[in-house]
Order: sequence, then structure tokens, then C-alpha cells
Amino acid sequence: MEYGSQKTIGFKEQTRESSFEDCIADLVNHEIVMEMENYRHHNSTSCYEHCVEVSYKTYQVCKRMGLDYQSAARGALLHDLFLYDWRTEKLEEGRHAFVHADIALRNAREEFTLNAKEEDVIKKHMWPVTLAPPRYLESFIVSFVDKYCAFTEFLKNKRKG
Repeated sequence: MEYGSQKTIGFKEQTRESSFEDCIADLVNHEIVMEMENYRHHNSTSCYEHCVEVSYKTYQVCKRMGLDYQSAARGALLHDLFLYDWRTEKLEEGRHAFVHADIALRNAREEFTLNAKEEDVIKKHMWPVTLAPPRYLESFIVSFVDKYCAFTEFLKNKRKG
């Protein structure tokens, strides 16, 4: 499966399991999800690249642990569907770190039918920055994987510079 503009994003050297691709197939090439390619997220990584990476790593962890890897991977793919440049756009709702999860959830609900676990993954992925703790173990995992991926993206950029 190819993601993005006819290219595979992330994990090029690894063979993805077809069940991961099946989990996200209806989302990954959707127009609104593809729009995340237009926004730089952490350093030189696009929001889209970041979300695909978080989704795949979440899938791997949750599958290994016998959890709901499908909902976790889908929620992780949509967790940063906020669709603006947080470096330049000032929000009336508040600071990006505290409000973008709600914006991402609103955008995801407008385009997709989400289950409760997918919604919790999106809404709570910034915990503990935001105070409400995740309801599901899958949501905790996405929160930690998201931070891990952001850290590796930061390090990758530091090594280049």
C-alpha cells in the first residue's frame, strides 16, 4: 500500500503487516488525512508522516499486548488532525498544546464514524499535559508512543544540523 503522494511514508525498510494496512485503509489516503502533509509538525517531519509513524508503532505494541490494535492504530492516525500551522496560527480557544486534541477530534468526527476508544485516543493523547487521563490502555499507549516519536523526530533533526 502506498501512502501520501504515491510514496510510502516511514518504515520503508520494514515490511508492514497487511493487517496494519487493513486497519487504516479507509483513512490513510482520505483527502482530509492527506491534508496533514501540508503542515510541518516536529522539525522537518510533516504532521502526516508523524501520524503514520505513531499509528504503526501503536499497532505493533497493542497487537503484541493482545489489545484492540485496530482502534488504537486508527485513533493514532487521526490524533493530530488539527489542520493548521501551530507555529503561526493563534487560536482563540487557547494554546495549541492544550486544545489541538479537541480540534483533531472535531475534525475526525466530521469525516469519520469513530468508536469510543478511537475518540478517547484522539482526545487524550496529550496526557499528562492535559489533565483528563486516558480511559483505555490503548489511549495510554498512544500518548507514550506519540511522545517517543516526537522525541526521535527531534533527535533526527539535531543529527542533521
